Amino acid sequence: MPEPPLLDVRNLSVAFAQNGAAALAADGVSFSLERGRTLALVGESGSGKSVTALAITRLLSATSATFPSGEVFYKGVDLLRAAERDLQKVRGAEITMVFQEPMTSLNPLHTIEKQIGEILELHGMAGEASRRARVLELLAETGIPDAASRLGAYPHQLSGGQRQRVMIAMALANRPDLFIADEPTTALDVTVQAQILILLKELQARLGMAMLFITHDLGIVRRIADDVCVMQRGKIVEAGPVESVFGNPRHAYTRALLAAEPKGDAPPSDPSAKAVVTGENIRVWFPIKRGFLRRAAGHVKAVDGIDLTVREGQTLGVVGESGSGKTTLGLALLRLIRSEGAIAYLGRRIDGLGSKEMRPLRRDMQIVFQDPYGSLSPRLSVADIVEEGLLVQNRGLSAARRRDIVARALADTGIDPAAMDRYPHEFSGGQRQRIAIARAMALEPRFVVLDEPTSALDMSVQAQIVDLLRDLQKRRNLAYMFISHDLKVVRALASDLIVMRGGRVVESGAAAEIFAAPRSEYTRALFAAAFHIEAAPDALPQDT
Repeated sequence: MPEPPLLDVRNLSVAFAQNGAAALAADGVSFSLERGRTLALVGESGSGKSVTALAITRLLSATSATFPSGEVFYKGVDLLRAAERDLQKVRGAEITMVFQEPMTSLNPLHTIEKQIGEILELHGMAGEASRRARVLELLAETGIPDAASRLGAYPHQLSGGQRQRVMIAMALANRPDLFIADEPTTALDVTVQAQILILLKELQARLGMAMLFITHDLGIVRRIADDVCVMQRGKIVEAGPVESVFGNPRHAYTRALLAAEPKGDAPPSDPSAKAVVTGENIRVWFPIKRGFLRRAAGHVKAVDGIDLTVREGQTLGVVGESGSGKTTLGLALLRLIRSEGAIAYLGRRIDGLGSKEMRPLRRDMQIVFQDPYGSLSPRLSVADIVEEGLLVQNRGLSAARRRDIVARALADTGIDPAAMDRYPHEFSGGQRQRIAIARAMALEPRFVVLDEPTSALDMSVQAQIVDLLRDLQKRRNLAYMFISHDLKVVRALASDLIVMRGGRVVESGAAAEIFAAPRSEYTRALFAAAFHIEAAPDALPQDT
């Protein structure tokens, strides 16, 4: 008799209450997963991938979703009908999950050591010394450099990629039998992404672990998965071995997904165009405090002497590994964090302005944050979120006029304006990112920092957002700083490029020239990992 699958999902359905009716998020989903194999769930944002994963261990909120119907057998036990005390023994020990956004999953008040240690203690590891040794081992396994110095760090002190690796370390702490990964490499740069995928495959081979991998990156599916299920509107429309499904897709939706990616090249920038934002010798140094008196014993040079100019109609791409200083540079230019050096907006020095003097300029200088979960208030409706800036900057607008602006901004970013009175938790991760873009564009800014704006989006929506950003830029002559680790998107959107490493610029110039013939060894390594991920070298530097 063949061994039964580790996980057997049969006719799983999940419905959410919407306008007094039940809307199916998962509709008759069925698949099985054997030990040692990896099954990928792929599909556009809102297709039901994450809902399916959450339903397996009954992690869906009872207030927002009906009790899942169907059957979910894990080691022969139907988890949908198991007692809560039995589920608690399984969760975090035998079945673990890495969520899409680590910042909302990590406790901001606890250190990294405490959060990983709690998982070990909860599932039976006694002794503080042994737990600390295991935490150090896990951090090293997931590629965090100088792990001992990170034990006392809090989540906000780590880069997005480092936080995601901490989440992976927590999930792997008890050597699970089933590892559910919901976009686990979304926040990671291409080189670390390659390292994490190698790590997961090595751990899987060593432990015989099964993986349920949720992603919108089909390149990752090709690299890591044995089998794939393609989901559309809550249903599985095609399933089978990866080679078969990707090599000979039968369903039109699968073919569309495989064909979807940002296309075209960015137009060259005009060196005679008006400079919108300039920076000279920008520096952001964070003190490293030690000892009882917490005196500065050194500095983390997040941004260390950078010069740049962003002109009207230009997109300046900023690339580099996690922790290289990309986001810090963007925040400094917007005067959202303290920095040294000269910063000018339309020729006017702003680096010495106070918060009150900066407020009128906030309308013209906007940012789309990397994390659409943390940047959207769960207590406000989408209409309130997009309208908030209008209330602050345009107090004379009528309520009807503000609502019209909100509706147009949502429609421009692919969100149905009829949904504007819903709340962020009712949208997928990709939809939330589009709402964040709509909020920034509603104010009609002149300079926008786009911090990983497509990282949470599936490939087809990435292409739509790139087209949207191009269209908005052309119509409004916008200046963009586009921060991303997705070099395919950067190539499609950025006219100019700077490559950062350790707070410094290692290469800069016209994007087309750098992509065609990168001069720096570091840039060549980044490109190798992005465009030929199977060739990503282990020798690439770890992010710090």
